[in-house]
Amino acid sequence: MKVRVDPHTLERARERGTSQEEIEDVVETGFAIPAKFGRMAKAKVFDFGRNRHGKRYEQKRVEVVYVVEESLAVTVTVYVFYGKWEV
Repeated sequence: MKVRVDPHTLERARERGTSQEEIEDVVETGFAIPAKFGRMAKAKVFDFGRNRHGKRYEQKRVEVVYVVEESLAVTVTVYVFYGKWEV
């Protein structure tokens, strides 16, 4: 499925510490998570191993909320969480 990353999603991505490439990767290969209002969502855990806001995090979890229009996934927003997850 093709992915169109909305400009709003890119703004949130820059603020929250992810990229367009990671967003597309999540939609294409991530695992499904619950979403509200008839939308879809997927998440994926990435190795991070860096500092963010003065604290070191081993991983980050990127969650993308999107809608499907025909055969196109259009992003709504993205959330990024930092920590350590069992994969």
